[in-house]
Amino acid sequence: MKLIIGNKNYSSWSLRPWLAARACGAHFEEIRIPLHTPTTRERILKHSPSGKVPCLIDHAVTVWDSLAICEYLAEKYPQLWPTDPTARAVARSVSAEMHSSFQDLRQKMPMNIRKDYTGQGHTPEVDANIARIEAIWNDCRERFGKKSGAGPYLFGAFTAADAMFAPVCFRFKTYGIQPQGAAGEYLAMMLAHPLMQEWAAAGAAETESIAAEDLYG
Repeated sequence: MKLIIGNKNYSSWSLRPWLAARACGAHFEEIRIPLHTPTTRERILKHSPSGKVPCLIDHAVTVWDSLAICEYLAEKYPQLWPTDPTARAVARSVSAEMHSSFQDLRQKMPMNIRKDYTGQGHTPEVDANIARIEAIWNDCRERFGKKSGAGPYLFGAFTAADAMFAPVCFRFKTYGIQPQGAAGEYLAMMLAHPLMQEWAAAGAAETESIAAEDLYG
């Protein structure tokens, strides 16, 4: 398999399937294409029909959406979703909500691992997005994570749902957001995950800068 991704400092969409694939033990070649350069789209189109990252290529199969890639991986590695049908349905629901929602947070608080933007980006709409994310984390931990006894993540063991929320964890760190209770414990656990730290170290080491993503200097 090959996984085409963008800059690790900025590309939240790339992080999700990379983390899911690494967490489930999938073996793949990583192809990183820096974003926002004159040749970016041309280079991505050699792999992805959408002209966007991420894109997974597995022999004759091409999958070019982060959640679709997670679903594809889950067919090979079923542990990427909870085994309990109710938990699995909720995990898919919150993953889809993360995939399609929280536009204000995305626009005002883009993922930027290298920066410390504590206190920046807040609007009433962004704060409402943050409150909803914290509510999801608290609810999933209380209803499923703690009951399962299998681990410290949203549904106990690490799943695709955790991969989908991983960029938000980096955002919360960058913008100094500190949830309380189960949500705060979950955030700390995600930021301490070895694969999250590996990604963060690689992002911090990148030299490219994208002015559109460096919103606050």
